[in-house]
Amino acid sequence: MERKTLFADILLPLPLKGCFTYRVPWALNGVVCQGQRAVVPFGRGKVYSGLIKRIHETPPKKVQARYLHSLLDREAVVTPMQFAFWEWMAGYYLCTEGEVMNAALPAAMKLAGESLLVLNPLAGPLSEQLSDKEYALLEALRVHKQLSLGKAASMISVGKILPLVKTLIDKGLLVLKEELDNPWRPRRISFVRLTEPFAREENLKPVFDQAQARAPRQMELLLQYFRLLEGKDNGGSGVERKKLTAPIKNGQAALQALLNKGVFEVYEKTVSHFDHQPRDGKRIDFNTHQQKAWEEIREGFRKHDVALLHGVTSSGKTELYIRLIRETIDKGEQVLYLLPEIALTSQIIRRLQQHFGHRAGIYHSRFNPLERTEVWNNLLQGGVESDGEMITYDLVLGPRSAVFLPFRKLGLVIIDEEHEPSFKQQDPAPRYHARDAAIYLASMCGARVLMGSATPSLEVYSGVSSGRFACATIGHRHGGVEMPGTEVADIRKDSRSKAMKSHFSPLIFQSMDQALNAGEQVILFQNRRGFSLRLECDHCQWLPQCHQCDVSLVYHKKVNRLKCHYCGHGIPPPADCPECGSTAVKMKGFGTEKIEEELPLYFPQARVARMDLDTTRSKNAYRKIIEDFECRRIDILVGTQMVSKGLDFDNVGVVGILNADNMLNFPDFRSHERAFQLMAQVSGRAGRNKKKGRVIIQTRQPGHPIIRQVVENDYQEMYEQQIAERRRFHYPPFSRLVVVSLLHTDEALVNKAAARLAPQLRQAFPDKVLGPEFPVVSRIRNRYIKNIMVKFDRSPRLTEEKNQLLKLVDEFLREKEWKPVRVIFNVDPV
Repeated sequence: MERKTLFADILLPLPLKGCFTYRVPWALNGVVCQGQRAVVPFGRGKVYSGLIKRIHETPPKKVQARYLHSLLDREAVVTPMQFAFWEWMAGYYLCTEGEVMNAALPAAMKLAGESLLVLNPLAGPLSEQLSDKEYALLEALRVHKQLSLGKAASMISVGKILPLVKTLIDKGLLVLKEELDNPWRPRRISFVRLTEPFAREENLKPVFDQAQARAPRQMELLLQYFRLLEGKDNGGSGVERKKLTAPIKNGQAALQALLNKGVFEVYEKTVSHFDHQPRDGKRIDFNTHQQKAWEEIREGFRKHDVALLHGVTSSGKTELYIRLIRETIDKGEQVLYLLPEIALTSQIIRRLQQHFGHRAGIYHSRFNPLERTEVWNNLLQGGVESDGEMITYDLVLGPRSAVFLPFRKLGLVIIDEEHEPSFKQQDPAPRYHARDAAIYLASMCGARVLMGSATPSLEVYSGVSSGRFACATIGHRHGGVEMPGTEVADIRKDSRSKAMKSHFSPLIFQSMDQALNAGEQVILFQNRRGFSLRLECDHCQWLPQCHQCDVSLVYHKKVNRLKCHYCGHGIPPPADCPECGSTAVKMKGFGTEKIEEELPLYFPQARVARMDLDTTRSKNAYRKIIEDFECRRIDILVGTQMVSKGLDFDNVGVVGILNADNMLNFPDFRSHERAFQLMAQVSGRAGRNKKKGRVIIQTRQPGHPIIRQVVENDYQEMYEQQIAERRRFHYPPFSRLVVVSLLHTDEALVNKAAARLAPQLRQAFPDKVLGPEFPVVSRIRNRYIKNIMVKFDRSPRLTEEKNQLLKLVDEFLREKEWKPVRVIFNVDPV
C-alpha cells in the first residue's frame, strides 16, 4: 500500500497572519484530523501546541516543512463551526485568527514550552576532537541533566548557541527534548467504602462492639460513615474521605486503623470541578403583562431570528427567559445565556440551577484553567462523568468569552442587559463585541437570539424601529410593585447654603436615615473607586502624575498609596509638595472608599460594605458581598457601576446617585445615552418588593434633559433625542466606526507616523476620516497613542472597505521608518 505524505496547516495562538504548514509523520497518518492539537516547533527553541486547521498533500513552495512532533488529542477539540466563527471574527474585527484562538481556548489547552538539551543516552565514548565550548556544554549537561537553549548559552558564554548544538547533534552526542507543560488533569477524589466481607451485618457487628469498648474515635468514624451514607442506594458508592474524617478529632488516624483491619478500603473517583445544585422543579406562572410579552416573543420569532425584550426593571424578564430555555432544552438544543458582568452570575446561576439542576453550567475568567477546560470538554463531548453520573450542560451562563465555547446544537442565545459596554472586549485583540458576535454565531447555527434590557442600546432599538428585530415590551413591574419615585438634589444650591454633610445633600441624608430606621437597606452609587480622586497643592496646583501614563494618581487609603488605574503604578502620598515645598497638599474629589469610611460617622449603627474592583478581585469576593446584602447583613452598600447591573434585592428602600455630573460631562458621543442607562439601571435596584422605593440623584445640573428623562423614566424621549443627533453627525447606528490607533514610546514618532498615515486614508476614503487626535488619556504604560477614526457607511461594501483599510496600513508598516510603530484596530468602539 502506497504511503501518503500528508501536511497539516497549523493555527498557532500568536498574532501572526495565516497558518503554518508542517509535515505529518507517517506513523500519524491514520489518526491525524482537523481540530486536534499538535505539538510543533516554532522559531528558535520554542515549542507550541497549535490546532490542525487543514490536512492536505501539498508541500509548501518556499520552505521545507518541519515535522510536527506529536498529537495531544485522540479526537478534535475544536469543531469546524468554531473555525468558521473564528475566521469571521478575525475578518470583521481586523485581527488575526491566532489572536482569536488565543482568546477562545482555555489556558489549560494552550501549551508552550522550550526545546531542552540532553545528552544522547546512546552515544558511545568520545572519538572526535571537541572544541572548548563543545566540551563545556557537555560538562554542563552532565551536571544539570537538561538545559534550555537560553540557559546553555549563558552558562558557556556564547551569543549563538544553535550552530554549536547542531554540531553536537550531528556527532551523536546531544539530542533535543521537547517539553510542554500540560496542566489539564481530571479531578480525582478519594472515597471510602466498606470492604466486601464487612458489608454484611454479621461481620460488621463485632467491629462496632470492639470500637465502642476500646476505640471511641473509630466508633465516631463508623457512625459518621453511615450518617453520610443515608440517602444513598447502597454502601458500594462510598463516601468522600475528606467529609468522613474532617469532623472527627484524629479522624485520619481512626480511618487508618480501620483500613489496617480491612474494614474499609479507599478508592478514587473522577468528579466534576464544580458543585452542582439539585433542581426543585418549581413552576413559573406568568402574570398578564408577562403573558402578553411571551406571546409577542413567540410571534416575533415566527418572522425574525432576533428579538428584543424591552422590560422595565423588576418586570420579570428572567422568568420569560426560563420558559424559553426550557422549551429549547426540551427540543434537544443548547442555550447560551450571556451576562455582562461576572458579579451577576452568582444570583442568576442560583435561580437557573433551581430550575435546571446540573444541566446548567457556568463559564468565566474567575474560574481556574481546569474548571474552564471541564466546561469546554462537557460541551464538546456531550457530557463528563462525575461520581458515576453523567453531567451534561444544556445551558451555559457566562460573560463575553462564553461565545467561544464548542456548542454542538445551539438553539437559543439570551443576551441579558444587552446595552452594557462590558460586552465589548478592549484589550488585547480580538476587540469584539459579544452581543454582535453572538448574533452572528446564532445565524451560523440556525439559533434564535433574545436580547433583554430596560434601557436598550440605541443600535439595537434602531434595529427594532427599522423592522430588523422583533420586540416585546413589559411596561409594569412584577407583582404590582410601583416604579421608584425619583427626586433631584441640587448640590450646587445646597453647597452655597452650606447644607451639605460631606458629600451628602440634606435630601439624600434624610432619605437614608428614614430607610435605615424602617429596617430597609440603602445602595449608594459613585462611579469612581478609591478614596480621593486626586491630591492637589493649594499653592502651586501641583498634581501627582503617573510616570507611565498621562493621568493623575488616585489615593487609596486602605493601602495608603497613590495608584494609577491604568498601569497599576503606585507611590506613597507625599507629606509636602515636591514642586514648591508647601504642606498644603489636600485631597480633592471622592471615590467609593471615602464614602465607605465616612458613612459610619453619620450612621454609626449601620453596617457598611463596598463593591468595586478593589473589593472583588478574589474569585468569590463578589458572591460574598451579594449574599451578605441579600441576607441583610449589610445595611448600606456603596459601589461603582457593578451595583447597577441586574442585581435583585427585595429590601432596598433608597438608592442614591452621588454624582451624576461626571457621567453627563464625559467627552464621548455616547455619554448621554450611557448616563441615562446607568442612572435608570441603578434606580431600578430600589423598591423591588411591595413598598415603593426612592431614588435621589445629586447633580449640579438639575435642568439637564437626561436628568429629567431619568426622573420621568422616559426612554422613548431619550432615544428620539439621541438618535436625531446621531443621524445629523453620521454616528452609529448610521455608520460603522473603525478607530486606528498608533502607539510608540516616542511621542514625536507617533505624531509623525499619524501625520503620514492620515492623508493616505483620506485619499482612499474621502469625507470619512477624522483625526489624527490624541485620546483623553494620551499615554498608557509609556506608550503614546494617537487615533484616526474612519466612518464607514452601512453598505454591502463594508467588508471590501475594511480590507482596503487593512491593506493600506500593511503597506504603511512595510516602510522602514514606521516598522517600530504599533497599529491596532478597534472596530465598533464603545
